Amino acid sequence: MPSHSHAVPRRRRPVSALRDILVSEAGGGLVLMASAALALAVANSPWADAYFAALKTHLGPLSVLHWINDALMAVFFLLVGLEIKREGLDGRLRTWPDRVLPGLAALGGMAAPALVYAAVNWTSPETLRGWAIPAATDIAFALGVLALLGSRVPVSLKIFLTALAIIDDLGAVLIIALFYTADLSLPMLSGSAATLAVLYGLNKAGVARLWPYLLLGIVLWVFVLASGIHATIAGVLLALTIPLRLSAGKPDDPTSPLHILEHAVHPWSAYFILPVFGFANAGVSLAGITPRMLLDPVTLGVALGLFVGKQIGVFGLVIAAVKLGLAQRPAHAGWWQVYGVSLLCGVGFTMSLFIGLLAFANAPELEAETKVGVLIGSLACMAAGALVLRFAPARPAGR
Repeated sequence: MPSHSHAVPRRRRPVSALRDILVSEAGGGLVLMASAALALAVANSPWADAYFAALKTHLGPLSVLHWINDALMAVFFLLVGLEIKREGLDGRLRTWPDRVLPGLAALGGMAAPALVYAAVNWTSPETLRGWAIPAATDIAFALGVLALLGSRVPVSLKIFLTALAIIDDLGAVLIIALFYTADLSLPMLSGSAATLAVLYGLNKAGVARLWPYLLLGIVLWVFVLASGIHATIAGVLLALTIPLRLSAGKPDDPTSPLHILEHAVHPWSAYFILPVFGFANAGVSLAGITPRMLLDPVTLGVALGLFVGKQIGVFGLVIAAVKLGLAQRPAHAGWWQVYGVSLLCGVGFTMSLFIGLLAFANAPELEAETKVGVLIGSLACMAAGALVLRFAPARPAGR
């Protein structure tokens, strides 16, 4: 990834959605922030009853909220899967040296928050089920904060944060698949496996047109939805079958089917799907919130997991990796800047809310506590991270 310079290069179409994010300075993250704020405002306004009733309205077999969380978010997870595949095979994570620092940071950033949450909820099996809620990082929100800071943040740190979040997303996908599934239906699982086998066969046969994959992807989603595994996993499975033409030393091959689909999905994900998800899920009535709720195990565990656990896990393993000679600190970044980005990793809005909905699907009061904890922890991380990065030295001393 070339660093920014004062010269204005000739404009050309970016060749990966990751580079779109870095070039556009995460405009989608700013839209997501606005949608979350709007949801909070509406949920505490005279239109609150209409807002919550609309989300519960059924359109066919699913409610509006379920269409958003199970269908629209499957498209978001498709994008996540495409980015994971491309970065792992042909991008910033294609070699082990590239993966070491963000990989260790992501591991620490998932484990430490989960341990903090578990410590707070250890005596309650019902609430302990939410241990993975603070383990996720919201890349759109985090990059949105970096966008507000402009050139004060080195490009290397933006790349590091994005790579970390991609690995973090992979961890979240595995957690959802392994720990947040309902009773499994063997016939539907068999249908999912058969559809996936056909998709794999298309890939191996060299089929480059996207429409057969997308049609079968809808079939796969229906089978996965009925199987007991969360429907969004279908998006990731479909992504892994989309053909990727390796670039043979060039930055990327924009004619690759995977790149074409990634570019087609990215604007819809950033500027429609995630804002709609944020608007549908961030609305929580503040009328029922009491000082006692702020100290309830779920609220406290989520907030502390995001604010305390994330910075300890990410920053601690980055320091350890650098000191042990396993990796190098991101170029042109000082330790205070790395710490600021570690704080931003605690912004877990989208994925944290999503996992919370899975963990406490039948407990509305715990869902409300989850939302409060996510909002408190994420806002604290945004404010602290922005403050540290705003006043951190622009250049490291003695690099």
